[in-house]
Amino acid sequence: MNSDKRTEIASLGEFGLIDRLTEPFTPQNSSTVKGPGDDAAVIDTGAESYTLLSTDMLLEGVDFDLVYFPLKHLGYKAVVVGCSNIYAMNGRPTGITVSIGVSAKFSVENLEELYAGIRAACADYGIDLLGGDTRASVTGLVISVSTVGVVGKDKVVYRNGAKLHDLICITRDLGAAYLGLKLLEREKIALNGVQNAQPRFEGYEYLLRRQLKPEARRDVVEELAAQGIVPTSMIDLSDGLASELLHICRASKCGARIYLERMPIAREVHTLAEEMHLDPVTAALNGGDDHELLFTVPLAMQDKLMQFGYGVEVIGHITEESTGAALVTPDGATIALKAQGFHGN
Repeated sequence: MNSDKRTEIASLGEFGLIDRLTEPFTPQNSSTVKGPGDDAAVIDTGAESYTLLSTDMLLEGVDFDLVYFPLKHLGYKAVVVGCSNIYAMNGRPTGITVSIGVSAKFSVENLEELYAGIRAACADYGIDLLGGDTRASVTGLVISVSTVGVVGKDKVVYRNGAKLHDLICITRDLGAAYLGLKLLEREKIALNGVQNAQPRFEGYEYLLRRQLKPEARRDVVEELAAQGIVPTSMIDLSDGLASELLHICRASKCGARIYLERMPIAREVHTLAEEMHLDPVTAALNGGDDHELLFTVPLAMQDKLMQFGYGVEVIGHITEESTGAALVTPDGATIALKAQGFHGN
């Protein structure tokens, strides 16, 4: 840990840190089609389809708080996070490995509850548990999930394919998972030390569900295939719309304009944001944890999108790289989009 020079992680930002750590690596095998820099690695095994591989880690105290996060829901969510990355490559998840670090505070029954959630998600998404590892931990619960999937070689979608004038689309609404987290944190603080405490969740069940039991959008990927649509680029919305759109713009060497009036934000998000003196637009742009899909399609696909039955919203379009990425307000003002700083997710 001793060094004459110390660079703070936060000074590099999200993109800079990834680049700095992975830039020295070059593929050693011809089977590596895509390494770091997308939602999943792409490997050519010589079959008609590519193999996809994604890894995600969840840390107690950083990604979840067991005061209000049931272990069964946590197990389910850990699988969804991995599946969403595979869907973001236009693929289909087939299996997972699960490795956990556990401290002495957990019982066998606790871990059985965690794995019950993992099993439920595997059943819902049609994937198999392939193996994993278990280690002792002194820092709480650590969950690492590696997800394997497949995608047709002519169907794989990367972040770097967006083209000028492409439509920018998202699935469902944004910001609900973040507001669900803020609600859970509020009630945790308010009820600390209160006997027989009853949290105030009435009317916000949707927000809680989006945080505690999210869905990976298999339905959207299947409908895209049914409509004959292969997106030009796609990414999982885990770190917030602003960060993820900037990923696409950076990889595709393009700019973007998204329109505030077209951003779908649930009524419950507006209501709770007002109650908690928060900005619902900030929640939608930067909240993260939505696990929806952000993708681009050619303008010529607009009519096909109108036939889409799964709540896909067109929120903007791709522009020249020199224009940057910005949010356009109803009065025509533009606000430059900024990526979230390093937050450990």
